[in-house]
Amino acid sequence: MNQVIIGSREPSWMDVVHVARDGWMLSLDEPAWLRIRRARAAVLELANSGRPYYGINTGLGALCDVVLEAGALQRLSRHTLMSHACGIGQPLAAEQVRAIICAAVINYSHGCSGVSETVVHALLQLLEHDVLPEVPAEGSVGYLTHMAHIGLTLIGEGQVRHRGELMPAGKALSAIGLMPVVLGPKEGLCLVNGTPAMTGLACLALDDSQALADWADVVAAMSFEALGGQVDALDDEVAIRKRQPGVRVSARQVRHMLAGSARLDACQGWHLQDALSVRAIPQVHGACRDQWQHAAAQVNDELASATDNPLVIERDGMFRIVSQANPHGESVSMACDLLAIAVCEWSSISERRSYRLVTPQANRLPPFLTRDGGVKSGMMIAQYSAASLVADNKRLAVPAVVDNFLTSGLQEDHLSLGECAVLKLGKAVDNAFHVLAIEYLLAAQAFDLIEERPFGQGTAHAWRWLRERIAFYEEDHPLSEDIAGACLLMRHQDGREALGSWLV
Repeated sequence: MNQVIIGSREPSWMDVVHVARDGWMLSLDEPAWLRIRRARAAVLELANSGRPYYGINTGLGALCDVVLEAGALQRLSRHTLMSHACGIGQPLAAEQVRAIICAAVINYSHGCSGVSETVVHALLQLLEHDVLPEVPAEGSVGYLTHMAHIGLTLIGEGQVRHRGELMPAGKALSAIGLMPVVLGPKEGLCLVNGTPAMTGLACLALDDSQALADWADVVAAMSFEALGGQVDALDDEVAIRKRQPGVRVSARQVRHMLAGSARLDACQGWHLQDALSVRAIPQVHGACRDQWQHAAAQVNDELASATDNPLVIERDGMFRIVSQANPHGESVSMACDLLAIAVCEWSSISERRSYRLVTPQANRLPPFLTRDGGVKSGMMIAQYSAASLVADNKRLAVPAVVDNFLTSGLQEDHLSLGECAVLKLGKAVDNAFHVLAIEYLLAAQAFDLIEERPFGQGTAHAWRWLRERIAFYEEDHPLSEDIAGACLLMRHQDGREALGSWLV
């Protein structure tokens, strides 16, 4: 079995995707386990020192000045999970829960949390045996709630899914031979703290939006060809004079897809220049690619960070407990907000091309891409659906990170809204895939109606690949079936493998 080993190298967002989606095993190397053991020993020593240390032998948040007796520290950890597990709404998907657990283990591997080996081992067992807590998706302003629901499972509370069945956590733990964990000082706080929830979810959004970027170039190339675009706009001499690297990538991809097109040869000189949704494909798609690169770097940096409060910091064999704000998810939240804007732009320019494909005044194709206009409306209303989804994406592109509230008795008075940012990003990506699926269907329908062939080397492959799975639309069934089918094909692993064979 493939595995991700964490500890001696910096983790990446792809590590989380492999664990969450591909079923890879997660493990820690010995240096990581050593860091965890040393930090835990320091926490236990300080918890019994008689001095107050936040979250170790004091209350939490606004109750940080309440010093607790040693006998109350186990109860503090348990009560922390119970009170913080206040999520709302439908549960996260299995891969989302796996991503969060993976990101949490990576956070603990830095050895700055003070959590015990027992807790980390238990989280690894949940992944290995696919015991996945039911985690409500909504109700977080930055961290705490998602991880609290995961933490409940470790102590045998709450509900989980195991082998397709919803069951009490205690029953699932018994089935895999794992005893409920008895939490010690700081462990309840460790389990709810930090940025693993937003970071784990962001890794999945990066994976999806990376595929979206490539599909956007593929489908746009087909539309460019169907609309008879003027190829000078894609010239390498143009792209290299735009300093943003993403522009050069998208221009190269689209040129590669269109190489060898007799259709485009026949269309040159039709008009002086195309509409911006056609000639600005590299510039818009490229700008979006650059935002994706920025978001990926931010998420990788967060995975390489220790994000607990307080931190257990070792220097020269001595340990300090430092109260600070590394759990604040500003970087991840802002990256997700920026990427949501890019996702909106991928979908927005796609809808504009779809409009041109179905609008007789904007092309030289049969009206609404049907052979029997009048009796049939063809693909007209599909563009309406794309417009609706883009309108939704514009609302989802409003930043979450700039919002703010007062929580925890004035202690937490600036929030990242990181989980809100990444969850709305996921919704925007889903909308964008449906918008691209509509453009894909329209471009393929146009190809069927075009006489000048052959098409480009890449666009022809993309057209035939779709047609092997979804036929030319004759209005003999609801068009929604084809839209859903095309979107599913694009998001499936087969679609990603097809992309790899078409692109540079």
